[in-house]
Amino acid sequence: MSYSVRSISQDEKDEVLASIEGTNFHSSKADLHGICVKLYTCREGTKIMWEDNFYAMSDHVRSHARLFVLDDPSRGVEVLYEPLTATAFLYNFDYYGWIKSVALAVAGDILEDTHNIHSVHGAALDIDGKGATLIAPSRTGKTTQSWGLLRMRESRLVTDDWYFVRLSDRRPLAFGSEKNCYIDSDIGEIWNEYQPLVDQARFDNRQRAIVDVRWVAGRGSVIPMTSMHHILLLKRDRDDPQALREVSADEAWDYLREHDLCNPHQMSRDERKLRTRERFFRSYLKECPVHMVNTIRSPQETQSLIRGLLLACEDPRGE
Repeated sequence: MSYSVRSISQDEKDEVLASIEGTNFHSSKADLHGICVKLYTCREGTKIMWEDNFYAMSDHVRSHARLFVLDDPSRGVEVLYEPLTATAFLYNFDYYGWIKSVALAVAGDILEDTHNIHSVHGAALDIDGKGATLIAPSRTGKTTQSWGLLRMRESRLVTDDWYFVRLSDRRPLAFGSEKNCYIDSDIGEIWNEYQPLVDQARFDNRQRAIVDVRWVAGRGSVIPMTSMHHILLLKRDRDDPQALREVSADEAWDYLREHDLCNPHQMSRDERKLRTRERFFRSYLKECPVHMVNTIRSPQETQSLIRGLLLACEDPRGE
């Protein structure tokens, strides 16, 4: 994680807004699971990536949250966040991936407080009518393995990065909010089917690009939601020879807690918020079988393990 987050008061927020009054911003509204997040940026390229990434919100809808992407050489790379009005000032962000993650985190802040809908920094797919999620710390293969699963004919993508969950008396429902995906340039080297996407993409300074996976996976390969049946936690631990095992909900929670919920992009971290997220994850982890996947093998070997589990796994509740 390479940026800090500091909560500010409404008076401090007003001072920052006064200091940037008169700036000629590009602006755009995005629909993040019903939350209207408005972007302000001086960089036209950032606005273009934002509009490629997210579904548009009508200009007639007033924003629930605002992100100001600002350049100030006197500051470090940081976010100033005023939670009451969900206003975030992002200083010196030269990486779009952080901008989109802050937007999703701010929307998540609103949803968990007002609608009991919670954020998961993970991939979600629907495989033959059953939802599966991959949750993992950075650089452990979450995106690689989720795109590997999408190569299956019976698989559809909800999201490869972030989704929202509603719990009820039935299966947890997972909802995506991104129109297109943000990929690494090496995805075509791992899964050859995606090389045409890489060849046509325009990559940023971190060698990542917004792409429409439907161009390769076909129509109907991306859907807005699924009901969750399988939770897979990923790790990369060369000291552990076991590649796949089932874990209890308590062990799974301990792993998530030790790894910051596998989500470094949390805007609010006060005690109330942390309690809210713990209650959610403890409940969520009890709703589905949970497996730990150790991604120390090749991507292809790990993919075979995951596919074998998902295609053979029987729901203990018989659903």
